[in-house]
Amino acid sequence: MPHTLTAVKRTVIGKQSKNELKESRIPAVIYGRGIETRVISVPSSDFFHVFKDAGYSALIDIALEKDAPVKALVKEVQVHPLTMKPTHIDFLQVRMDEELTAEIPIVFVGESKAVKVDGGTLVKSLDKLEVRCLPANLPHEIQIDLGALVTFDDAIAVGDLKLPAGVKAETDANVTIATVARPLSEEELKKLEESEIGDVTAVKSEADEKKAAEELKAAEEKAAEETAKPAKPEKK
Repeated sequence: MPHTLTAVKRTVIGKQSKNELKESRIPAVIYGRGIETRVISVPSSDFFHVFKDAGYSALIDIALEKDAPVKALVKEVQVHPLTMKPTHIDFLQVRMDEELTAEIPIVFVGESKAVKVDGGTLVKSLDKLEVRCLPANLPHEIQIDLGALVTFDDAIAVGDLKLPAGVKAETDANVTIATVARPLSEEELKKLEESEIGDVTAVKSEADEKKAAEELKAAEEKAAEETAKPAKPEKK
């Protein structure tokens, strides 16, 4: 199902106008190679609904008033530092006959025997994959089956992925995406506990030394002040 947004042209450039705030519209810009940049605004509720599904990796049809809809990707969303609500959106208009580069989310599915049965810990090194393809071939996500991680020696690398037709990985083929770390032995756990206790003791000793040094300094300063005081005259 295509993602669609209806936009209107803006008459001002910059922050949200009072009317846009009142109408819950988000300022935006749409640009692309060889394309005239246009300043627009889109309804907040519609954008939230579309962006939830499309994210940064799915094409969106943007209908700008009477113009024919154009294909675009969400390139950047600026948010307010306190409310975290979107304050500006950058849309990248694409040409369907030109390849583009995009980061596609990685979704892990299935279970690893090394984790489920042997008690290992799943280590994920990537959560996105950079790919290059025509806009029509752009995948919304890349699923990776963890069932391939049977032992602690197994690993899933970029070169192991079977990408959809027409999609090429831009990330180096040797980059590891996921592995399973073996559980610590009892001896290793004991050493780790001893190390943590040693660290706590060291921190405590350091704090005690610092406190003692501060107390000594305070005593020295007090003694110096007493010495510097003028002597009281003797009573006759």
